[in-house]
Amino acid sequence: MKKFYILALTFFCTTSWAQTVTVKSTNEKVKGDKLDGFSTELEGRHSDINSQWNKFLKEIGRVKLFSSEPVVITEPNFNGTVYPKGILYAHIFENGSITRVWLGIQPKEWDEKDVEFVNKQLEKMTYQFGIQFHRSKVQSQIDETSEAANAVEKQKQRLVNQNKDMTIQLGNNEQEKTHLDKAVDANKLEHEALLIKLERNKKAQDSLTNVGEQIKKVMTTHQERLRKIN
Repeated sequence: MKKFYILALTFFCTTSWAQTVTVKSTNEKVKGDKLDGFSTELEGRHSDINSQWNKFLKEIGRVKLFSSEPVVITEPNFNGTVYPKGILYAHIFENGSITRVWLGIQPKEWDEKDVEFVNKQLEKMTYQFGIQFHRSKVQSQIDETSEAANAVEKQKQRLVNQNKDMTIQLGNNEQEKTHLDKAVDANKLEHEALLIKLERNKKAQDSLTNVGEQIKKVMTTHQERLRKIN
């Protein structure tokens, strides 16, 4: 199972590494008006992108309410300059496996001289978020691949250590077997020697028994002769 997971992960990384961020000029309905803005489509579901999108919006300015549609951002900051009266609108839309993010303004809420500049900044920020998201996604894949590689290396090292332990154990086992084989051979020789000694002992006992019987007969003869002396 782990092997399949690693192969699948590697395949995914090699087939989706090249990502091109495209920003389009699109309009969205805000407060009954269609506002021009900029959007980019990202490969991923709303749940995968929304947290990063919200964090990105917080860095632009003061987010009034994330739950509103669209999200309203006041006091936007462009290149270190805060626009106290400026308002940005942000949307996020999900369509299957594709999620689109959008940034736009209501021109009449801005000074006329700032509108063109702000639109360029919105286009740039939309592009930057797309780049940031894809880099984060690829980095996550790199981290997963690294974790998988580390897991494989740890497993490999564990098997190497097991091999060393089993090799040492096998060597000890072979030494013990050699010792036991010698002990068996020695035991066999000792067994045969004891059988010979037992046989000799039995013969010696039989011989002594015969001698004892002869001595008893001689003693009986002497005792009989002693009784006959008068």
